Amino acid sequence: MPTNKMSIIGWREWVSLPDFGPVITKAKVDTGARTSALHAYYVEPFTKAGMPWVRFGLHPLQGDLDTAVDCEAPVVDRRQVTDSGGHREMRYVITTAVQLGETRFNAEITLTDRETMRFRMLLGRTALKTRFLVNCNRSFMLGGNASHPPE
Repeated sequence: MPTNKMSIIGWREWVSLPDFGPVITKAKVDTGARTSALHAYYVEPFTKAGMPWVRFGLHPLQGDLDTAVDCEAPVVDRRQVTDSGGHREMRYVITTAVQLGETRFNAEITLTDRETMRFRMLLGRTALKTRFLVNCNRSFMLGGNASHPPE
């Protein structure tokens, strides 16, 4: 049974990444994926104050290579991730703020090249649990549509 604290979201939603500025991207809500993944068209590790960091570039909108956002974040881990096609890849893991509708939370996100994928972001079940219920028959329940994010 849903509780008052859990919002219902669709199988795809617009997601804001406020730590990286006014970045909004379309995400596939993927309960089959444990960890969330974000498209990064380049990833460069570096050291800042003796700690591992990563610099990466986002093309937040599918099909729009002109809109690019350069980002930096501390590295929390490097993990071998197996994608839906069974391919294994070592990925950097960051933690960043994610906002869906009125709900803002921190989530672990892996960085990978998703240029050929329909969605720039996958929102995995670890980020969803205790926060959202997913209606797999609906899209953009928090606003917007396939072409435009919510106002």
